[in-house]
Amino acid sequence: MSLRFHALENLAGNGNTEVISTPKITAIFGSNVFTLKTAREFLSDEAYKSLVSSIRSGQKTDRAIANQIASGIRAWAESKGVTHFTHWFQPLTGTTAEKHDSFFTIKSDGTAIEQFEGDALIQQEPDASSFPSGGLRATFEARGYTAWDPSSPAFIMEIGNGKTLCIPTIFVSYTGESLDYKAPLLKALESLNKAAVDVCNYFDRNVTRVTPTLGWEQEYFVIDEAMFNARPDLVMTGRTVYGQSSAKNQQLEDHYFGSIPERVYAYIRDFETECYKLGIPLRTRHNEVAPAQFEVAPIFEEVSVAVDHNSLLMDIMDRVARRHKLRVLLHEKPFAGINGSGKHNNWSMATDTGVNLLAPGKTPKTNLMFLTFFVNTIKAVHDYADVLRASIASAPNDHRLGANEAPPAIISVFIGQYLSKVLSDVKERVSSKFDEQDESMLKIDIHKNIPELLLDNTDRNRTSPFAFTGNKFEFRAVGSSANCANPMTVLNTIMAQTLKQFKEDVDSLIDKGEKKEIAIMHVIREYIVASEKVLFEGDGYSEAWEKEAEKRGLPNVKTTPLALDAMVTDKAKILFESNDVYSHEELEARHEIELEKYIKKVQIESRIMGELATSHILPPAIRYQTLLVNNIRGLKETGLPESAYSNQKQILEKISEHVNSISDLVEKMIEARKTSNNIDNTRAKAIAYQSQVKDKFFDDIRYHADKLELLVDDREWYLPKFRELLFLR
Repeated sequence: MSLRFHALENLAGNGNTEVISTPKITAIFGSNVFTLKTAREFLSDEAYKSLVSSIRSGQKTDRAIANQIASGIRAWAESKGVTHFTHWFQPLTGTTAEKHDSFFTIKSDGTAIEQFEGDALIQQEPDASSFPSGGLRATFEARGYTAWDPSSPAFIMEIGNGKTLCIPTIFVSYTGESLDYKAPLLKALESLNKAAVDVCNYFDRNVTRVTPTLGWEQEYFVIDEAMFNARPDLVMTGRTVYGQSSAKNQQLEDHYFGSIPERVYAYIRDFETECYKLGIPLRTRHNEVAPAQFEVAPIFEEVSVAVDHNSLLMDIMDRVARRHKLRVLLHEKPFAGINGSGKHNNWSMATDTGVNLLAPGKTPKTNLMFLTFFVNTIKAVHDYADVLRASIASAPNDHRLGANEAPPAIISVFIGQYLSKVLSDVKERVSSKFDEQDESMLKIDIHKNIPELLLDNTDRNRTSPFAFTGNKFEFRAVGSSANCANPMTVLNTIMAQTLKQFKEDVDSLIDKGEKKEIAIMHVIREYIVASEKVLFEGDGYSEAWEKEAEKRGLPNVKTTPLALDAMVTDKAKILFESNDVYSHEELEARHEIELEKYIKKVQIESRIMGELATSHILPPAIRYQTLLVNNIRGLKETGLPESAYSNQKQILEKISEHVNSISDLVEKMIEARKTSNNIDNTRAKAIAYQSQVKDKFFDDIRYHADKLELLVDDREWYLPKFRELLFLR
């Protein structure tokens, strides 16, 4: 019996829906997190104040105080049954990493004790040789450092009956270059904080800190584990490289917001409980559009913590799914013909005075501040659309971007009709020269034309990659498997750069004698005029938009190898270095790493396509050919006319055509892969894999394989079909 039929036979036995009942969410929320409330209980006043300063203002912790903090964290962890700790970090592999050490040690006299000192809290030295470095480190130069990030609280990860204390850290090389996603993100956040505070001080001198916020929406698929194991392509790549669409997919749209299937519901409740213990503030869960697709979303948090929580969530979702004999798919496009999955990044900025800078206010002054940050965001996206596009580029996301459920590769901004009119009014009423109308516009028209905007004054545009949704911008083009840190690093950096330029432009006019508010209005007008071509209110899926975008000069880079070029332009190097986010060398290294990732992922997909074609697609087709041949021969021998077996002959001819085509195309694909492997230049190799391997062969091979799935006797077919993967649980 094939794995497919074994999985189908045992499917009914996988229906465990029992979940241990939990108390109210508030009773368990953050119970495995070393919060400030917990710190108050386990730390001295001196240590507590030092920790608070480190979290809120980034002040370095004195080593002596670090010993006290470490001792308090250990006492808390041991009270919960923890025996080991790890520095938890996010290397450029795209996953999280950890190396566990025990509190246990032996003193010089042989006495065994439990110990966790400040040095172990603040810094450790994991082997960096096997993590991607893009040439920053040679393999024999293994030293790397993890350094404590106090802005993200320590937490306890429970795996089975084991518990591990996790210390969130950054990861850098011996020579100081960042080797992770977190270190550049923290630098970008600090750069934006400084630039945003300077601009906020035009309106409110009490603002001393601006914190970017993030609310991600995580889409994912859930399928039966046995079905998953019977699909080697899912095991190896996270997506199905073959598969004919089932008769019913998502065309009835009956799955969207429908009742969550009981088995999946039990799984969701289980992983939500784990998340609540870790302080992840999940709020929303629902069925998505595609069958077997779901979404989970939290309450907004500070960006750095939100990024950590999303990385944790993906790990938890995978581990908990296995408990339920399910598998979670985070690939951007696991199934052809139905929607893929994204990770919408809802982004805004909040001041320490309690103001959301992207929420319109009730007075001319607060609305002018809103308009300032709103227009600066549009200008940032316009000026650095190519860099923003590069931040979401990956092999799996290439399958999704531009398909009819995801934004296109063209970066544009949707703001809605109401705000479009507001910007148009500002552009028309504020003249290019200074005159008396400027002041009247400020005093009357801003108040009149930007009243307190209600959230529903901006419609949603699901085809826009970057849309304003009332009090935040939603970056919809981020892929579901991505680490949020990468797009957030870019978005916060380009915003910082634009705000710095804005302040220079405004100050220049003030120095010439203009009133502050009038100078601000003139620069806003200039920015509206300079960036209006990036605004688009229509259907981003349409061919007409592609043509219009080309006329406007907006980039439309559809493939990852070319999209990544934007990372290493002179413009990008100046952007990131001037904001102290990446050095030139770090940018070049990350460009190299992303290209290598692309090559490896396409290479693996190519290999599994070839392997499955040879071992799973062609054998049942050839057996069915033999069955047809014997049938035709038998009918001939009985003396029946050719009309009696003409249909069998047609089926036989079609199968033979597809079998021969697959065999020929796979051989050619293998040769193309060998040719690509001989290319030394990484960028050229990535382009070759994209154009000469993936684009040239993947769809054609799949076409013939999927046709065979329709023709071959279902009892002969090895691979679980889409109707089984998506609808049977």
